[in-house]
Amino acid sequence: MSALLKVDNLHAYYGKSHVLHGVSFEVQAGEIVALLGRNGSGRSTTAKAIMGLVDCEGSMLWKDQQITGKKAFEVAHLGVGYVPENRDIFPTLTVHQNLLLGQKSGAKNPRWSFDDMYNMFPRLKERQHTEAGVMSGGEQQMLTLCRTLMGDPDLIIIDEPTEGLAPKIVELVAQYLQELKKRGVSVLLIEQKLTIAMAISDRALVMGHGSIVFQGTPESLRADAYIRKEWLEV
Repeated sequence: MSALLKVDNLHAYYGKSHVLHGVSFEVQAGEIVALLGRNGSGRSTTAKAIMGLVDCEGSMLWKDQQITGKKAFEVAHLGVGYVPENRDIFPTLTVHQNLLLGQKSGAKNPRWSFDDMYNMFPRLKERQHTEAGVMSGGEQQMLTLCRTLMGDPDLIIIDEPTEGLAPKIVELVAQYLQELKKRGVSVLLIEQKLTIAMAISDRALVMGHGSIVFQGTPESLRADAYIRKEWLEV
């Protein structure tokens, strides 16, 4: 079975600064893969490289099609959703209008409806006519996740979805990610919180200094005290 996303020998640059050094990994269909590491290890740059948002070289195959060099909207159109760390909402539009903007035009039989979003996050239903800019950080995060889903992606890359959220909302986000998996959506989860990542992911990748320093199951990462101490624990 060929991987949904196959990244091979990926190098990325910000100007003259060489940030990613030969990153290689795969994401299979219906799999949650956690991309772990300290701040500055290259996790967000990896996400941006896949989405065509930074200069990079190497091979990135999406469903066996080369996407290196494609623009972000082209990658998104092929079925890759991206939820950046900065909760990219439209603050002056209502919750419902934000979700509407996420819909992919001309999509036949999309997997997700407005009702799905409102059932998953009842708080969004209560606030569907509220301007997104006045909502709490947790509500805005839910909205960003749901807006991305409305585009019906096969893979969602999520950068630090639980950053700054209350524990109760973090649990909701974890449930949401498991619901995606149930519906056959793959997830590449960039996360600082080891507990959530280890609880819900099928595989874990650890990054350090722009390279992958560990690949394996959450269980094998739990058992590897050296990797955790060297590359993850603060």
